[in-house]
Amino acid sequence: MGNLYELPVAGDVTTTNFCGCPCTEGCVDFAEIPGAADSFIVRDSKPEGARKELRYTGSELDDFALGWVKRRGLTA
Repeated sequence: MGNLYELPVAGDVTTTNFCGCPCTEGCVDFAEIPGAADSFIVRDSKPEGARKELRYTGSELDDFALGWVKRRGLTA
């Protein structure tokens, strides 16, 4: 897959916001990297996190999500 951080992403890419509420400052923004299969960005939507992002493959996010659900005792 190469280095995901070398892939261009427009600053105005459309994201989905995941928020557990009540959200007064924002939470986690998530989007697919345009033109890159199975590649994603995760951003902090709070002002302090502006312009900062992490990038993951789908399998990396799946591993994280499954581990988080298990550790927290959640069901999906």
